[in-house]
Amino acid sequence: MHSLRRIRSFVAVFEEGSFTAAAEREGATQSGVSQHVKQLEDFLATPLFQRDGRAVTPTAAGRRYYEECVAVLRRLDAASRDVRAAGTFSDPVRVGLMPTFTRALLSPTLERYLDAAPTAEIRVTEAYSAVLTEMVLKGDLDFAVVPGAAPVVGLSATLLVRDRELLVAARGRTGDHLAPARLSGMGPLKFVLPSLQNARRRNLETYFSVNDVHVERRLELDAMMGTLRFVEATDWVAVLPSVMMFNELDGERFDIRPLAEPALFADFVLIEPARRAMTPAAKLFSDLLAEEAVRATEFRRARIGRDPAA
Repeated sequence: MHSLRRIRSFVAVFEEGSFTAAAEREGATQSGVSQHVKQLEDFLATPLFQRDGRAVTPTAAGRRYYEECVAVLRRLDAASRDVRAAGTFSDPVRVGLMPTFTRALLSPTLERYLDAAPTAEIRVTEAYSAVLTEMVLKGDLDFAVVPGAAPVVGLSATLLVRDRELLVAARGRTGDHLAPARLSGMGPLKFVLPSLQNARRRNLETYFSVNDVHVERRLELDAMMGTLRFVEATDWVAVLPSVMMFNELDGERFDIRPLAEPALFADFVLIEPARRAMTPAAKLFSDLLAEEAVRATEFRRARIGRDPAA
C-alpha cells in the first residue's frame, strides 16, 4: 500500500509541473520526490507522467489519479480540522476579494459574520484576480472570489454568482436610467476599462467587436473607486458588474443601464485550494458572502427586470 507522503509528492509534481518545484514545496529532496512518484507508478503498474528532459506532463491515468488524490487529501484535511477545532472558530479566516465585491458586499457580510462569530479573527485582502489567484495557490488565502476563467491546476472553483453587466455613466449622460442599453446604437463612446490582465477586459473587448460597438477612446484604469469618480465627473462611461452597482440603482449620481441586444453576463467564482478543506469559520464567511450576492442579484432584477437568456 502506498503512503500519504507518496500521494502528496505526486500531487505536488502534478500541480507544480516540476520535480524540483515540488520538492521545494514539500520540503524534500528532488530525488526523494522522484522516488515517491516512481513507487506509485510501480504500485499502479502505469506511468503517471511523461518525462522529456525537465518537462513533466501528466498522462491520462495521471490526470484521473490526481482527481482522486486531491479528494482524499481534502477529506483528510477536513477531518483533521474538525478534530482540532471541535466546532469552534479558532482558525483565522483569510479572504481575498476584488473591489467589485468589497464596495457593496463586504460590509453587510462582515456585520453578519461578526454577529455569528464575535471572537473570530478575519483578514480581508483586496486585489485583482491574478494576484488573488496566486495567493490562494500559495496558501496565503483560504479562498478568493474572482471572475470565472479557465480551470487552474491546484484550485477548486465554485460558481458564486452570475451577474449582469451594466453601462454606467454620469446622470443625464445617456438618459433612460435603468432602461436597457444597446451599445451599437449609441454612437461613439469613450470607455474606462480594466487592464488587459483583467479577465473581464477580454470579455468586454470581444463584446465590443462582435456587436459593432463604436469605441472612440479607451482609458485603462485598475481602480474601481477612481473609475466611478472619473465617470461621474466626465463624459466617459464604464461597463461594470451589477453586484458592484446595486447600491446606486436608486441613487442620483449615475445613469445605470443593463447591456441588451445582446445582454452580457459575468461569472464570479469562489476559488480555494483543491487539496485542502475550508475551515468552519471560512465556510461560514463564504456562505454569508454568497447570500449577500444573491440578495444583490434579486434587488437588481426587481429594479430592471428578469434577465434574458444568456
